[in-house]
Amino acid sequence: MSTLVIGATGAVGRQVVDQLLGRGVAVRALVRDPAKAHLPASVELVQGELLAPDALRRALAGVSSLFLLNAVAADEFTQALTVLNLAREAGVQRLVYLSVMHSDRYVNVPHFAVKFGVERMIEQMGFSATILRPAYFMQNDLTVRDTVLGHGVYPMPIGAKGLAMIDTRDLAELAAIELIHRDRATRPLPTEHINVVGADTLTGADAAAVWAELLGRPVVYGGDDTAPFEQTLRQFLPHWMAYEMRLMTARFVSDGMLPGSGDRARLTAILGRPLRTYRDFVAGIVNGAGAPGAAR
Repeated sequence: MSTLVIGATGAVGRQVVDQLLGRGVAVRALVRDPAKAHLPASVELVQGELLAPDALRRALAGVSSLFLLNAVAADEFTQALTVLNLAREAGVQRLVYLSVMHSDRYVNVPHFAVKFGVERMIEQMGFSATILRPAYFMQNDLTVRDTVLGHGVYPMPIGAKGLAMIDTRDLAELAAIELIHRDRATRPLPTEHINVVGADTLTGADAAAVWAELLGRPVVYGGDDTAPFEQTLRQFLPHWMAYEMRLMTARFVSDGMLPGSGDRARLTAILGRPLRTYRDFVAGIVNGAGAPGAAR
């Protein structure tokens, strides 16, 4: 068995690589710059990008399965469809695709709509796929750590409906398990959608309370107004992306991301252990254990 990991140098993809290697799987990775990839020596590197068909053909040649994670980008849909068409051309049938929870509902948010479109293409093109639909990543809150620690405010506008926050370490392990499951099957398996949720469903006030408890001092929730969030993001993201993140958080506020019946039981059965909690994630930061599941 050999697996091509697309998105291997990111926060989730790198953990998928580690999970696969730990299970004895040969891993190939498509990377822009091998000198900066910082992946284990056993990973076979192919230099290229998602809109470079020749590089993708080299990367897909001879692999038996594919992990596809393409980040939010203005041309995300074109990237994904290019990979899927070339994977089918190469005879790669089995894949795990990283989508997002409520891709079919948050359709005004561009990258959600894109991922729902990619899901539909995976189904129509006849792949044997696991489509993972994760909720909000706990690791997103690494971006607000300094605000919490320095100002006693949890500023992420996630609302009062609740988000079933997932630890990216759980997500990566699930991805590896599903890749191996599909690759070792004696015949292509039907496509499945899996909602990837966490142990807890937290509101903005709940998240602030967890930080306050573990810090031993007050932490307040900054509120549901998404406009300041967009303005902050504009300082280091393209303006179109900052606006898109505002659209996403507005849907967090209006709709939330709640687990479905049986979601948690399904995930714990696949993993064979409980899901990680937000409290443990925050404790790892507060107690100086680093940033659990962060990019390397």
